[in-house]
Amino acid sequence: MDLSTVKLDIPKDCNIILVQTHFIKTVEDLYEVMVGQVPSCRFGMAFCEASGPCLIRSDGNNPELIETAVGNMQKIAAGHTFIIVMKDAFPINVLNAVKNCPEVCTIFCATANPVEAVIAETGHGRGIMGVIDGSPPKGVEQEKDKASRLDLLRKFGYKRG
Repeated sequence: MDLSTVKLDIPKDCNIILVQTHFIKTVEDLYEVMVGQVPSCRFGMAFCEASGPCLIRSDGNNPELIETAVGNMQKIAAGHTFIIVMKDAFPINVLNAVKNCPEVCTIFCATANPVEAVIAETGHGRGIMGVIDGSPPKGVEQEKDKASRLDLLRKFGYKRG
């Protein structure tokens, strides 16, 4: 088995959700999740089929984000994996609905950080073993850091007062 990492492309002001799934119908179901949860969200998605023609299936409502999703899946090239690249929404807006999609097995990450997928490859194929999401800690939160965190949450509308 060979292990490698794949750096994912995340456009400015975008987030991704990277998942393991199990069925081609996921493309339609997650499209409905995205437009149902945040109708104004722009997004692209791509799915690596694991059997039959083994194509990268894609959809979305923004050509550039669809292209980014497809490009990421071409680099990952692991069956039954799926990515959503979104703008004008945060993963928190859609994540529970994504988790509740019957075809979704595992969520590897939901992030805007630099992220790398850890890929295992055998003679049989490729799979995502996990992700490296963002940077390691640089210290422990102090009172001024806590105040900054709460201010950020207020700015996003997730905390009052």
